[in-house]
Amino acid sequence: MKNTVVSFKQFNFKYNSQESPSLENISLDIRQGERILITGPSGSGKSTLGHCINGLIPNAYKGEIKGSIELMGEPASELSLFDLSKKVGTVLQDTDAQFIGLTVGEDIAFALENDAVSQKEMKQKVLHAAKRVGMENFLEHSPHELSGGQKQRVSMAGVMVDPVNILLFDEPLANLDPTAGRQTMQLIDRIQRETGVTVVIIEHRLEDVLEMDIDRIIVISDGKVAADAPPAELLSSDLLRTYGIREPLYLTALKHAGIHVDPDIHPETISRLIVDGLRNRLLEWSNTDVPIDRKRTGETVLELSHLNFQYEKDLPVLNDVSFSIRKGERIALVGKNGAGKSTITKLICGLERPASGKVLLDGRDASDQTIKERSESIGLVMQDPNHMISQHMIFDEVAFGLKIKGVDPDETKRRVYETLKLCGLYPFRNWPVSALSFGQKKRVTIASILVLEPQILILDEPTAGQDYRHYTEIMRFLEQLSERGVTLIMITHDMHLMLEYTDRALVMVDGKLIADEPPAELLSDARIAEKANLKTTSLFQLAERIGSPDPLSFVRHCVIDEKRRRSHHELSDAQLH
Repeated sequence: MKNTVVSFKQFNFKYNSQESPSLENISLDIRQGERILITGPSGSGKSTLGHCINGLIPNAYKGEIKGSIELMGEPASELSLFDLSKKVGTVLQDTDAQFIGLTVGEDIAFALENDAVSQKEMKQKVLHAAKRVGMENFLEHSPHELSGGQKQRVSMAGVMVDPVNILLFDEPLANLDPTAGRQTMQLIDRIQRETGVTVVIIEHRLEDVLEMDIDRIIVISDGKVAADAPPAELLSSDLLRTYGIREPLYLTALKHAGIHVDPDIHPETISRLIVDGLRNRLLEWSNTDVPIDRKRTGETVLELSHLNFQYEKDLPVLNDVSFSIRKGERIALVGKNGAGKSTITKLICGLERPASGKVLLDGRDASDQTIKERSESIGLVMQDPNHMISQHMIFDEVAFGLKIKGVDPDETKRRVYETLKLCGLYPFRNWPVSALSFGQKKRVTIASILVLEPQILILDEPTAGQDYRHYTEIMRFLEQLSERGVTLIMITHDMHLMLEYTDRALVMVDGKLIADEPPAELLSDARIAEKANLKTTSLFQLAERIGSPDPLSFVRHCVIDEKRRRSHHELSDAQLH
């Protein structure tokens, strides 16, 4: 039996600013060298649990504590934050908030400088840590020039430059494209195998995390441990759906085909799944008829015609980009970091002007329109909610745009309340924004734009930081807007979102549009997926595993069947209420 490195005994914690505890009666042991995934709905207490492990509670976040925590056999209450930092290395969700040095090398060296390590030894250790994460050729670069995946690697090097007992990752995949996410999981896996360090990952994206071997999945719900089991056991139960956590897509397909999922078929990853006894059932199910998904036939509301753009001379960012979007269409704008997606958004909103080419709104050249004029028909929800929020109270934030427009106070109140209800935020209408989680703040920013009733809505990573329940609520609401004729453009790394909730995918690579096609076709094309840092869906991989004669048709069937079931479920709920 390996040594216990983290031990919670009847632990309770309540923030000073809250009435009820965030953690209740937590009894939990984590052993040396284990790979632990902590998951659960937004606001369930999983991040609070992470703060208790790395010492931010009670050193930075104050509150009432009952019970005990031990780290490496020592009471956590007797350890300073500095002592804990030598035992637990934390990689934050927002890597930019973790950077201190002006260069990658300086940032990795920060902990060594605090320990007064000699310069010669420091350079050796920094180089060793950088090599371990594959960043040895970037030591002179600014951290802010790096891609999301590279920033994750630098943060990992910074916490590992001194040996630690535990590596704690707080949503490491939240802002990464699929390829960078897979590379991050592979890197964590390799480092754990090489060092034997205990790894604790807090994450919503279950299927992506399970690309590495996980020993246990701990589900937190309402501040309590709702489940603690090996992946195969947990995935064979209905606990994930019960607690609002998205199960892997291939498991959903198995269940829809009437297949009983149990640990014997190794459901923890698509690569380990034993398909021999499942093949005929899956092929028979995928050959049944399902209603064909609707096609959009409305008028064109947005057209980009031969757009070219560059921030610096002789460094083109966009190269002859052309596409058109119809009223009510749901578009996924995808591609690796730096492909030009955000620049397209700026050009559509008028924040930048093209070097050549045109942006047409409702068939008219928008080049003479001001940013304010374009904002009358185009709404933009940024990826980081902290970049949008300007008011202290939630109601005031959502009402801000209406007040600027001079909308009647009674009408403002009605529209704000209606939008807050649709976004699942009505119970928090009188709360301060500072009391919300990242995911809740994200919903506030979406609400603040939706209340303005835009014709075109651009959302940058709309589901980042959302658990499955809130993710589904937001996407259902966006679907309703689409049905009413609102055009949706979603910049996303979420392949699930693209498959289930969009009509077309526009794929950007190095400033060029390389594909414009239905999501199921895109995520069944390994060539394009590789170019754009995407990955083929696990449904396509399942189709290949069972020898489907037409993997693309199999994927389409799975996606359309899931949409049909979801619509039926929503109709049943509406009839009940």
